[in-house]
Amino acid sequence: MPSTKSGTKAAPKSDASASCLRKWVTRAVIAFVVYVTCSFLDRIKDRWYVFTPEALHALAQDAVKAHPNDINAIIPHIVSNLSAEHPSSVIALNTNSSEWVLSNAGGAMGAMYIIHASITEYLIIFGTPLGTEGHTGMHTADDYFNILVGEQWAFSPPNLAMEVYRPGDVHHLPRGHVKQYKMHEGCFALEYARGWIPLMLPFGLADVFTSTLDYWSFYHTVRITARENIRNFLIGKI
Repeated sequence: MPSTKSGTKAAPKSDASASCLRKWVTRAVIAFVVYVTCSFLDRIKDRWYVFTPEALHALAQDAVKAHPNDINAIIPHIVSNLSAEHPSSVIALNTNSSEWVLSNAGGAMGAMYIIHASITEYLIIFGTPLGTEGHTGMHTADDYFNILVGEQWAFSPPNLAMEVYRPGDVHHLPRGHVKQYKMHEGCFALEYARGWIPLMLPFGLADVFTSTLDYWSFYHTVRITARENIRNFLIGKI
């Protein structure tokens, strides 16, 4: 009788151990599949890029030289040149420069005009005449900040010196890197990000739910972003 009772008690423990093992194996397999998939997508994402950081930097410098300290003239200069260089059959561009939306992210506040948005790239004008500062966020995309007017300051320890970017300069934030930044007084920039853009959206939208409750700006941000993504998807640019 003692041996029978011992055997009866051992069975549930064995079943529980087997169940736990199956769960961990399943999790490991899922994690491996996700890792392999993400690695593969990361290697091929550049086939959908339309812009290059070098060309956009040259365009920003040309606009700054042609219209120094005049953001209202710089923006049409940039948009008209992009439209002339990239036909609508190749890429969808939002040429409605009155479509500005307030944006809060990482503690910084400004406004943005979305020129182009796809799964692998976005191109916006971002800035504020008041000045703002915050955290850049950690992203899966490279970010190129081409200063058009004003100055951007940045700080990245252990380097304790302040980085200063002026009109015509580009501030490159490699993916996975973080900084504190400040748009000093009136500052606007042509911001270009290339990588997997959807993974950046939580950073760009989280402040709506945690502090600002600005659902009207949230609605317009989602509406415009989705519209431009769909337009580019339909012509084969993701």
